[in-house]
Amino acid sequence: MTEPNGAPAPDDRPLVLVTIGTNHHPFGRLVDWADHYARRHPRVRVLIQHGRTRPPVSAEAAAYLDRDRLAALMDEAAAVVTHGGHASITAARRAGRLPIAVARDPELGEHVDDHQLRFVTRLDDAGVVRSCASSQQFAATLDTALTRPGGFRVGGVPDPGAAVRRAVDLTDLHAAPRARSTAQRPLPPAGSFGPPWPEVTVVVPTRGRPDLLRTALRGITVQDYPGRITTLVVHDHEEPDHTLSDDNGDRPVLVLRNTLSPGLAGARNTGVLAADTELVAFCDDDDEWLPQKLRAQVEVMRAEPDTELVSCGITAVHQGGTTPRVLNRTTVGFGDLLRSNTTPLHPSTFLLRRDALVHGCGLVSEEIPGSYGHDYELLLRLAQRAPVRNIPVAAVRVLRHRHPHGDGRWRSVSIALRWLLSEYPEFRLVPAGHARIAGRIAFAEAASGRRAPALEWAVAALRRRPFEGRGYLALAVACGVPAGTVLRTLHRIGRGP
Repeated sequence: MTEPNGAPAPDDRPLVLVTIGTNHHPFGRLVDWADHYARRHPRVRVLIQHGRTRPPVSAEAAAYLDRDRLAALMDEAAAVVTHGGHASITAARRAGRLPIAVARDPELGEHVDDHQLRFVTRLDDAGVVRSCASSQQFAATLDTALTRPGGFRVGGVPDPGAAVRRAVDLTDLHAAPRARSTAQRPLPPAGSFGPPWPEVTVVVPTRGRPDLLRTALRGITVQDYPGRITTLVVHDHEEPDHTLSDDNGDRPVLVLRNTLSPGLAGARNTGVLAADTELVAFCDDDDEWLPQKLRAQVEVMRAEPDTELVSCGITAVHQGGTTPRVLNRTTVGFGDLLRSNTTPLHPSTFLLRRDALVHGCGLVSEEIPGSYGHDYELLLRLAQRAPVRNIPVAAVRVLRHRHPHGDGRWRSVSIALRWLLSEYPEFRLVPAGHARIAGRIAFAEAASGRRAPALEWAVAALRRRPFEGRGYLALAVACGVPAGTVLRTLHRIGRGP
């Protein structure tokens, strides 16, 4: 658009300035988040200083900005987004802007170490920046900054660099991260949970499995746990069975109807919202807790008040017998989950802080097509907030069913997985993780009889990771091997595609 005299018309859209500095490590995650926001908000001007990272597609781009130009843009900007660098944060505050900071993550190849993660966390705690750890949080924070700009202005700080230094001891930030071992950390002060052993609410979604359900409830009742356990049985697509209700001392059972979206995700959320305890746990109606499961997990929660999710290993029960599936590590980060879906982190093992869901990263997603993989997506969101803790012991028996998948179900699987890649562009930074998802999409497309897209996704998987087995399985099915034969073989060893 031009003025009548031929000069460019001023752009009166609010400006979002994104600067990722000059570090040689790529930071495509932040560029993608900001570019996605630009596409969805054409009435907002988004300018990304992208350095050596590939430029955006929709937003305005500048590889580098000199100091004067950067300062002028920060003065003009309605919101300023920075990486976790000290200089960028100080420059934004000098311009009177509360920086929206996204720390580089070394697990994603964005830096050599985790000092930005620790630095930004400390600054956020001190109110010096507003940090974002997910694309959803990033978009919501920008929305707030544009609609309520007063909350993203700072003033009266003659030396913003000094404010940053006062907020955090930089030498401490560059020290080794603090240990997360329960053996090295004291128990929280008495009363942090209320009673010494907090009450736990267990959410058990169910549909059409009355016998298996009673086995699951029995496993909860016999827990070697000193505290009170309230079980909420949430019936989905069926009339509630009130004969299950039991006001039995410290092991009561209540029966509910799913009042949200039909399906497992809606049933879990119904239970979480109905709970009134700080800790909630999930157990599917066809799984069984072993007696020591809950006590061991709560001990971790008591020792680590910042932990939001504790998982444990499983024993897969299938046609060929049983197979222990134990992850031999005690901490799982966001990068770990991108590389592998870590099958042992089964939802029936989850013990969570309710507040992390209700007032934190959000409830179980009811928007994923067909609800496929909603538990894995929840893990990704929670791991962006804090590492997931795991007890490397098989404490839950998980029954593996031979699910009949029609063409329609396989198509839902494919759509859901493609949705996952779209929502989490970080997969593109992790070849093994991207190949794994692409291989599963290829298998789903092949099983539904769609040969052309199956071949396309299989090739994409093998290009990212030549030894990705799912890609070869998809090629076999696309070339005529019955998908049912492949699935039966996998089920006999307790695995899926």
